[in-house]
Amino acid sequence: MADPRTVVTRFAPSPTGFLHIGNARTALFNWLYARHTGGKFLLRIEDTDRARSTDAAIQAIFDGLRWLGLDWDGDAVFQFSRMDTHAREANRLLDEGKAYRCYMTGEELEAERARARSEGGRVESPWRDRDWREAPAGRPFAVRFRAPRAGETVIRDIVQGEVRIPNTQLDDMVLLRSDGTPTYMLSVVVDDHDMGVTHVVRGDDHLTNAARQMQLIEALGWSVPVYAHIALIHGPDGAKLSKRHGALGVDWYRDQGYLPAAMRNYLARLGWGHGDDEIFTTEQAIAWFDIADLGKSPSRLDFEKMRSVNAHYLRAMPAQDALAALEEFATAHGHAAFNETQRARIAGMLDALRERASTLADLLDQAAFLLTDEVIVPDDAAAAVLTEEARARLGALADALADVEPWTAESLEAAVKAHLKDQGLKLGAVGPAIRACLVGRTASPSLFAVLGGVGRETALMRLRAAARPA
Repeated sequence: MADPRTVVTRFAPSPTGFLHIGNARTALFNWLYARHTGGKFLLRIEDTDRARSTDAAIQAIFDGLRWLGLDWDGDAVFQFSRMDTHAREANRLLDEGKAYRCYMTGEELEAERARARSEGGRVESPWRDRDWREAPAGRPFAVRFRAPRAGETVIRDIVQGEVRIPNTQLDDMVLLRSDGTPTYMLSVVVDDHDMGVTHVVRGDDHLTNAARQMQLIEALGWSVPVYAHIALIHGPDGAKLSKRHGALGVDWYRDQGYLPAAMRNYLARLGWGHGDDEIFTTEQAIAWFDIADLGKSPSRLDFEKMRSVNAHYLRAMPAQDALAALEEFATAHGHAAFNETQRARIAGMLDALRERASTLADLLDQAAFLLTDEVIVPDDAAAAVLTEEARARLGALADALADVEPWTAESLEAAVKAHLKDQGLKLGAVGPAIRACLVGRTASPSLFAVLGGVGRETALMRLRAAARPA
């Protein structure tokens, strides 16, 4: 058990798929509160659904949390490995008369459920007050909790306030199935107690679960944790976040080139805030965060705002860190590690490239013309400006620039303008064609920065290659 003075939070995902963006925010809030209070943030893998739990999903949870920078304290707890402990507590309740053996057959249970649905009541087991010794010999049984019939269960929730649920709405939940395996509700209660969890921060879709779990906790003679049930994240249209909104998994954001620090900042603002602060460091978030400040209303996922926050972080990164992050992203997506020439080119143009990028994927795309010494194949819009007349002008320009020293944006700008003046031309007469052959697009950073950035040999080669008849 943890020191009662220590705040202990937990993140307890089921490993049945990717790490959901909503779950990532829940993990973040738990992590922030633990770090704010100097407490502990624990990780529990709720893998009791053996048919759906997979090793790949467990790894996705680990990878997602590590990518987000949410480090947990101690080893992850695997719920399935604790089944015997869960069952022992259920049998203690059975011995104390707080649970009972239910011998209902599958057909009887389904009939009772149909009755409860039609009459608006709850499932009632005839074995609640019946002597189990009357059951047919050898018939399997489930263990059900003997829930209170009268009164109400009151949840004093940090976020939702006081929530009252009539006990008539809460049936006798199953603790052990007929094969002896524990149910989710029992396992959660036992694990939270044994892990010393003091604060349960989770989605408000668990409010009814909280009432059931409180009853069970009190029956076991344990202390009820502090509850904070947070509103779920909705899609841009205000509907509950679902597959139709896309981008549900944390891995998608990583693969799109979002930065962990930016994601922490953005997700923290979905349901929590500190005044009007939109951009803040993780250290500031830890210092400011309190679950009492969590909002009660759902938040909307805003992809444009997320890109904006990420763009801020991308531009604010130290150049060396940004270059390292870009190279790591590039190699993760099948690119070879940068060579010294490529690294130097990108470093020289990094600030200009970052101004046009919101994610690492954007930045890599912007830098593509610097990562090859080959002729660039222009896209359709760029190809359209490479008319016969424009190509002829590129050839003359290449000759005029061949001996420019030093090969810098400033020197090249002076040389290009001098050449165009001699030819009686404006920059607009040749600028789009220069950009088309050097970058392959109609938009790029400063034309002279691009000329300088690709280097003398590559720039002249591309200009001359474009000058040849199509």
